[in-house]
Amino acid sequence: MKTSDFSYELPQELIAQTPLERRDGSRLMTLDKRTGAVGHAHFYDLPRYLRPGDCLVLNDSRVLPARLVGRREPGGGACEVLLLTDRGENTWECLVRPGRKLRQGARVVFGNGELLAEIAQVLPDGNRLVRFTYQGIFLEVLERLGRMPLPPYIKAELRDRERYQTVYSREVGSAAAPTAGLHFTKDLLAQVEAMGVKVRYVTLHVGLGTFRPVSEAEVEDHPMHAEFCTVPQVTADAVNAAKAAGGRIVCVGTTSCRTLESWAGEDGFLRAGSGWTDIYIYPGYRFKVLDALITNFHLPESTLIMLVSALAGRENVLAAYREAVAERYRFFSFGDAMLIY
Repeated sequence: MKTSDFSYELPQELIAQTPLERRDGSRLMTLDKRTGAVGHAHFYDLPRYLRPGDCLVLNDSRVLPARLVGRREPGGGACEVLLLTDRGENTWECLVRPGRKLRQGARVVFGNGELLAEIAQVLPDGNRLVRFTYQGIFLEVLERLGRMPLPPYIKAELRDRERYQTVYSREVGSAAAPTAGLHFTKDLLAQVEAMGVKVRYVTLHVGLGTFRPVSEAEVEDHPMHAEFCTVPQVTADAVNAAKAAGGRIVCVGTTSCRTLESWAGEDGFLRAGSGWTDIYIYPGYRFKVLDALITNFHLPESTLIMLVSALAGRENVLAAYREAVAERYRFFSFGDAMLIY
């Protein structure tokens, strides 16, 4: 299977640069995974497409203000450090720039010196292990000094960084937002619950590898990145009960989907647990627990467009994307949504 099979043409002006004023005011394309039939609605119409007895599963991970801008010492040259994964003992795996200036032993200062960093190791893939020194609580220091790690295709300034968090975010640890959830409001979630849909949560801390295009020519040759995820017992129980009663499991975002599929047995029974997952879902995959997916529109040749193609068929997905372009939908993180059912 060729990576180029998952490409499509997207005018640059359709890449959303800012969130809409109303979270649930985004458009919602519906896609029937069996027939390829496409419909058009708004996200606040979502309850029309859910049924009592369904289970809606959301990722409650919260984005770290993980982008740190500082200066090298000595010399004072500007540099940037992006936190990726907490490796323990005040050490994080990070992306840095300029890489040629930040070799092992290099030191960086942030703010007025309240956060210091030293490059402890240069990893084989070019990432760095960075050891931090600070007073107090690291997350509180980050809240003061860090910036939201917006994807590189977003050039506009984010005025309210809570708009890059879901309204239900709780567990801090992501390097990027689980963007399908950005459309929900607390009122919409309450409306969904009131109609008899179980709303439950998993946690998957999103890594930047999620959004990178696949560089290998063959889909199967791509080495999938790993991310840490958790399925609480209350969620596993709700999912299993809904399946047993004939309800649908509707995941919000590819991260929720990957979490459930990682912890489900071949018989579809979901177990609680925590750990790292590098599950790679592309056409040919047989879904074990997921029935429907709420998701945004994804980058060409990315693992995410491959995942939705596994669910709805590549031809159906690409046809839907062509229609979205023709109808001037907004794409990517701050863009519009799709319901595949």
